[in-house]
Amino acid sequence: MAILSPANAQHSMVVKSDRGGYLHDRLIELENLQRNGIRVEIRGRVCYSTCTMFLGLPGTCVDPNTTFGFHGPSRSGRRLAPADFEYFSQVMADYYPEPLRKWFMDKGRNRINGVHKIKGSEIIRLGIPACRTA
Repeated sequence: MAILSPANAQHSMVVKSDRGGYLHDRLIELENLQRNGIRVEIRGRVCYSTCTMFLGLPGTCVDPNTTFGFHGPSRSGRRLAPADFEYFSQVMADYYPEPLRKWFMDKGRNRINGVHKIKGSEIIRLGIPACRTA
C-alpha cells in the first residue's frame, strides 16, 4: 500500500509494504507520479510484483531491508499466451533501470508462481539509491 508522506505530501510518496496489483492500475499510478514530479521512497517490509516498477521512476530510493519480489506477467497466476507474455514483460521491464532490466528479461520474468526475492541492499548495489534515514 502506497501512502503520501505527511511532511512532503506534494513532493514524495512513501511506499509501505506493497504486494503489487494489476499492471494497468500501476501504470496509471506511475504516470501520475512521474507527471507530478513525486519522488518515491520504498521503505516497507516488502515490495512485490508491480510495486517493483517504482524502481524506474526518477529519484526513487529504497530501504536496504526491504525485500523485493519479482515475477513475470500473468492473469491471476495463469501463464499468458506467448505474444502477450512478451509484450507485458517488456512493459514491466521498461520501468527497470539496467542491469535490473536485463536480469528481469533473462530470468525474473520466467517465474509465474511465487517470486524471486531480492533484498533492498542488492537493489542499491545495482544502482538505485538508498533512502536517507529519518
